[in-house]
Amino acid sequence: MKMLYAGNGKVKNLNGFPRKSIFYYAIKRSFDVIGGLFGILISIIPIGILAIKIKQDGGPVFFAQERIGKNGQPFIMYKLRSMVLNADKLKDKLLEQNELHGGMFKMKEDPRVTKIGHFIRHYSLDELPQFWNVVKGDMSLVGPRPCLSRELNRYNDFDKQRLLVKPGISGLWQVSGRSNLDFKDMIKLDLQYIQERSIMNDLKICFKTVRLVLFSTDPGAY
Repeated sequence: MKMLYAGNGKVKNLNGFPRKSIFYYAIKRSFDVIGGLFGILISIIPIGILAIKIKQDGGPVFFAQERIGKNGQPFIMYKLRSMVLNADKLKDKLLEQNELHGGMFKMKEDPRVTKIGHFIRHYSLDELPQFWNVVKGDMSLVGPRPCLSRELNRYNDFDKQRLLVKPGISGLWQVSGRSNLDFKDMIKLDLQYIQERSIMNDLKICFKTVRLVLFSTDPGAY
């Protein structure tokens, strides 16, 4: 598997982001493991119910896809399948309808989404299997969303700074009205998170995430 790094083997820290202490990383990892295990526990019943509905559309319940993590390290991210089986192939035909500029694809009325998929994506239930990614150490509860390798190919060195930390299930971009933000806004917010990252900020983002998932009337808000 090819490793995708920026520069001479490491992502360039162009902004001079401060290095965090070992204590911070130990607390954050403990927070991730405990939160990830709790997330898996409370996800068992919802995933079981949704699995029945997803199987009615035919095909597998889970969707596994290579994403790019910290320092450009590829890993396999898991989701509940909310799109048709050939979604990746159809995406190439929809690129001209991309509503965002830069290294990210988005369509509010994506024809690849299944009937149950609209419900799953509205409440971000497709992300539930990623608690396993968190426990494994591929991801964190909070951090920049992991990109695809073909999206990374469109990043410049400045954009790649979002790879300085582990990707997360949620992050500052997600709780800041992502449906109304473009690629540059995402980069700005991800780098702001890296600059200001702390356990307290992670807790605030987690609480905001839960509130948005449960009470948002805008399916693109989270």
